[in-house]
Amino acid sequence: MKKLIISIFGAAVLFTSGATSTEASTINTMVNNMTGIPYKWGGTTMAGFDCSGFMRYLFNKYSIELPRTSQQQAKAGTPVAKTNIRTGDLVFFNTTGKGISHAGVYIGGGQFAHASSSKGVSITKLSNPYFNDRYVTARRVTGQFMYNKMIGKI
Repeated sequence: MKKLIISIFGAAVLFTSGATSTEASTINTMVNNMTGIPYKWGGTTMAGFDCSGFMRYLFNKYSIELPRTSQQQAKAGTPVAKTNIRTGDLVFFNTTGKGISHAGVYIGGGQFAHASSSKGVSITKLSNPYFNDRYVTARRVTGQFMYNKMIGKI
């Protein structure tokens, strides 16, 4: 009986450690690997992204389908207070003075990832004066399971 329990425990450890190595990258790893990809108006691929195309590309990796434009994306999911934002929440800004015109994804540590027209895919502090002054809303489009996947818990 003791050998059976040890064998089962050993198999569980091996199975668990193998599962994590094949698990999809966390959102932070994906963003870090994509930093510097150029901005491209209407871009939705690794050749170049606009802000909403970048959001669609990232969330598609988690089988979450988002609308095409930042204005449409800002209506998806459920609203989240700025004080309750968590990794994987979409953040939206009014950069033109005409309503929502820019989207990003919160990646923790007070930072969000986005496709900047000047820097391409980049990471910026949410407290950056430019974006802080233009912040409009945040939306949660993930449930607990996808959130855990995004942060690497599963």
